[in-house]
Amino acid sequence: MRTTQIALALLAVLAVAGCGEKPKAEDKALTVGFSQIGAESAWRTANTDSIRSEADKREIDLKFSDAQGQQVNQKKAIRSFIAQGVDVIAFAPIVETGWEDVLEEAKAAGIPVFVSDRRPDVPDDLYVTFIGSDFVEEGRRAAQWLADKTGGKAVIAELTGQPGSAPANDRKKGFEEVLAKYPDMKIVYSQTGQFERAKGKEVMEAFLKNPLSKQVTAVFAHNDDMAIGAIQAMEEAGMKPGEDIVIVSIDAIKDALVAITEGKLNASIECNPLLGPFLFDAIADFRAGKTLPKRTVITDLQFDSSNAAAALPERKY
Repeated sequence: MRTTQIALALLAVLAVAGCGEKPKAEDKALTVGFSQIGAESAWRTANTDSIRSEADKREIDLKFSDAQGQQVNQKKAIRSFIAQGVDVIAFAPIVETGWEDVLEEAKAAGIPVFVSDRRPDVPDDLYVTFIGSDFVEEGRRAAQWLADKTGGKAVIAELTGQPGSAPANDRKKGFEEVLAKYPDMKIVYSQTGQFERAKGKEVMEAFLKNPLSKQVTAVFAHNDDMAIGAIQAMEEAGMKPGEDIVIVSIDAIKDALVAITEGKLNASIECNPLLGPFLFDAIADFRAGKTLPKRTVITDLQFDSSNAAAALPERKY
């Protein structure tokens, strides 16, 4: 009898010890599904690196999906995250529209959604918060810089971004808001370069064969990669970009700051791609029960010949 009691006691101790070794639900690594647009620019590469490195730093299980520039791939990724039962979904929407159905599915599954970089055109209750720059303000600042530089007189060629995307729509809107105050500043040519360096060059090469190009005194590019591509096309055509034509763009990537110091690009309005810390801070705050604003705007700088050289040594992207 005594032997039986001792055996039962030992089994009870082992059972308790075994339970203590099992990981508790709250100790499980946070799983975040992130759908990225692609790798269309140096900005996007820096953005991806920021998301990945911050997740690693916080020991978050990041399920990362590259949509290769296709909305259908992003929606597939989000549905896959839902099926996998991730804790949080985050994404940078390639275009503004067409997201309501898949985000309704995430809501029905009880998975909170965080929006990074670009905001989708959906009801506010379908996502927790949007974290990114004010694209309309970026467009305004680019136009105001150009107005100040040219004395309010410019014939402008515009290289627009991905059609239907928030940055392309908003940067154009902000730019034109300011132009409305300057009757001698006109956009006479507008063509998409898809936010890509190669396409920016291609568009500019074609435009320089157009007689209208002889009238243009300024170029506004929706991002630096397209501006740099356009600069390459101008140089190959024997022009002096930055002198023959004033060029202003957006993002302030390292290559753009180099181009400014070389006198080939005149100005760039910053759009900070290092959103990883902001995103994962927001996720942590939400899970801690804090109320988040629907929009968190990142404060950005702007660069021209007065400050680009000083900023260049510390530039991370």
